[in-house]
Amino acid sequence: MSTLVQQNPAWPVARLCRLFAVPRSSHYYTPAQRQEADLCRSIELVAGQWTCYGVRRMTHQLRREQLADEPLGHRRVYRLMREMGLCAKAPRPRKKRTTNSDHSFARYTNRVKGLVINHADQVWVSDITYIQLGSGFVYLAVIMDVFTRSIRGWFLSRSLNSGLCEAALRKALSVGRPQIHHSDQGVQYASDSYTNLLKQHGATISMAAVGCPEDNGYAERLMRTIKEEHVRLTEYTDFADAKSQIGEFLEDVYQRKRIHSALGYLTPAEFANQNRQAVK
Repeated sequence: MSTLVQQNPAWPVARLCRLFAVPRSSHYYTPAQRQEADLCRSIELVAGQWTCYGVRRMTHQLRREQLADEPLGHRRVYRLMREMGLCAKAPRPRKKRTTNSDHSFARYTNRVKGLVINHADQVWVSDITYIQLGSGFVYLAVIMDVFTRSIRGWFLSRSLNSGLCEAALRKALSVGRPQIHHSDQGVQYASDSYTNLLKQHGATISMAAVGCPEDNGYAERLMRTIKEEHVRLTEYTDFADAKSQIGEFLEDVYQRKRIHSALGYLTPAEFANQNRQAVK
């Protein structure tokens, strides 16, 4: 209709609007041309630091760092990320087996399934993952508090034995005590030395069913985060370098900088501090 008005300026705008059933405000409205170059640069900046962030976490990070000059929605961020080629995920490599459930140690019931987790140190979860280093592998054991998603303890070892998990547990027990400790039924977690250490500190032992990794889903997701957001993006010169860089990621980046959707897009450290203030 605007073209007709330009070609025939004598024609009444009101009559043309009635004829085409168009509100007069639509004729006079000029859509705002949003400048998205700055926003794209902000997205690139965040994506460079957090390579595995999806659309929702990217949106919250942009808001958190005040990198957007106007209200920002997920759809707009998704469109820009798609145009920038930032939405595709890299294929995951084949998984190396770290769980050996073929042993004669005692098995324990799953005490976490269906449990409402509503405070810190109610449930700790633990798992092991492998990391390729040169021509061989090293192994990482991590213990996480489910409620705050905080790392309670971790240990890196060249050997996949019970000492790996016990070292992580002893580190965790130096800062807290869990009501329930949950893991898979691997020999490292079922060994007498590991379970006795938990019993000495009054922890109830809980285990996922054999062949059901989803029963240890909290720990599985944590390990996936560590692999996708750090290990696969990092080259280690040797064991000492791997231990240093992994420690920095777990204790600084994951704990104090990486926002978590399950925590209302706070970091574990922020959420834990907020929770401590709330219960005082």
